[in-house]
Amino acid sequence: VRPGRAFFDRRPALTVTLRPARSTDAGATGEILHGFSRENDWMPDLHSCAETIAFCGRMIDQGWVTVAEVSDTVVGFLALNGTDVHSLYLTPAARGQGIGKRLLDHAKAQHPCLTLFAFQANTGACRFYERNGFAEVARSDGADNDENLPDIKYVWRSEGAENG
Repeated sequence: VRPGRAFFDRRPALTVTLRPARSTDAGATGEILHGFSRENDWMPDLHSCAETIAFCGRMIDQGWVTVAEVSDTVVGFLALNGTDVHSLYLTPAARGQGIGKRLLDHAKAQHPCLTLFAFQANTGACRFYERNGFAEVARSDGADNDENLPDIKYVWRSEGAENG
């Protein structure tokens, strides 16, 4: 027997549920998003937690948001505006467990092509998107985003999608 990671990993498998967000999820999604900006010193602190919760509430009202739950607790969310992945964030404890991939695969199942922007400083997210089939198509100096941070535009196309 050749022991691998699974042999030593004794954590029980998580039961993750994906579902459309409800208005009552604005608080949890807003706290996840605001928490991300607070934990990364390269992110400017532009909005209060209350403003971020209100922003998430607007995305939910527009039908953009899918949440990931573990034990009835929202641990992450993906906001999809048409084919644009607007936001994908997880709680720190939920990262590295396949939950982000599940949310992304859910979006991929709905569309043959997706686009998104990731901040260049967010190297973990950039690696995640590249591992999940997204290709870099452009870079910017950040002049067009609220944070004024250099970013990367990524595109994903399903195997059968036309190039273009």
